[in-house]
Amino acid sequence: MPAMGGLTAVILAVFAGYAGAWYLGAVQGNFSLLLMLATVVTGLYWLAEKLVFLPRRRHAVERFDAQRQERQRALQSQGFQPEPAEEAQASRTRHDLLAQPWWLDWTAGLFPVILAVFVLRSFLFEPFKIPSGSMVPTLRVGDLILVNKFHYGIRMPVFNHLLVANHEPQRGDVMVFRYPPQPSLDYIKRVVGVPGDVVAYFNKQLTINGQPVPKVAQSDFFDSETMRYSKQFEEVLGDRRYATLNDDERPAFVPGASDFPYRDHCRYSVEGVECKVPPGHYFMMGDNRDNSLDSRYWGFVPEQNIVGKAFFVWMNFGDMSRIGRFE
Repeated sequence: MPAMGGLTAVILAVFAGYAGAWYLGAVQGNFSLLLMLATVVTGLYWLAEKLVFLPRRRHAVERFDAQRQERQRALQSQGFQPEPAEEAQASRTRHDLLAQPWWLDWTAGLFPVILAVFVLRSFLFEPFKIPSGSMVPTLRVGDLILVNKFHYGIRMPVFNHLLVANHEPQRGDVMVFRYPPQPSLDYIKRVVGVPGDVVAYFNKQLTINGQPVPKVAQSDFFDSETMRYSKQFEEVLGDRRYATLNDDERPAFVPGASDFPYRDHCRYSVEGVECKVPPGHYFMMGDNRDNSLDSRYWGFVPEQNIVGKAFFVWMNFGDMSRIGRFE
């Protein structure tokens, strides 16, 4: 069917053009949307193959076999026997009639693989790459991590609406979420405040509901990316123990905080910031406290922006020892 071949070529060209423009930075890409559209399109081709095109090809083979048998009977009635070469040619013809055209091979043929990737990435686990040092020393630049997509509940792909609730985010969780000022971007930080908490960060000491979060000084941390040493502490929040960094050269106050929703819940001073977390929202901070653009600057993360819980480094091509679970 030449028309279907032409239509499929146009569809594939659109997908390739979008991916190319995304790669070159001409458009802001959305892989979740691209994957969902690919799943829908290839799924429609797969259904059409099962319900329409495959039955047509099988019917063509049956018609060919019936015509061939009729011809053989006519020849046998005249005393002729079929030649071996005719059998081989009939087998090739039968194979050609059953074969998928290229436009089905590149659509319906890929559907099971694309569907498996879509389900795995949308509802189970999604890989991410750490692009910045805001979560050092817990996560390093170049870490490839896995995010549990169902820990906080099952969400509708692309639109991210909660379908089935599961665990609530807990203080100390490392969470991936859609960046509130630009939801097309995914951010990763640590949950330090849940709805109703009063979170204070004054003079580089984290306090939750009036209780200082325990932290113990550790040996200085050397960051090979920046070639600098930072003061390192072990912090305990809930049942989580993790390391944080402080830079003595950075002031305690928060410069350049934006005008975010519920900003009136926060009080800024030269010593830092104190915020009361509104219902349905979370306060996030990076472990690299003086080098993290987090809730102190752009506000609270609404529940509908949650993506999943980060829990495992599955690869770092520059340092294989990074592979493993993290808190």
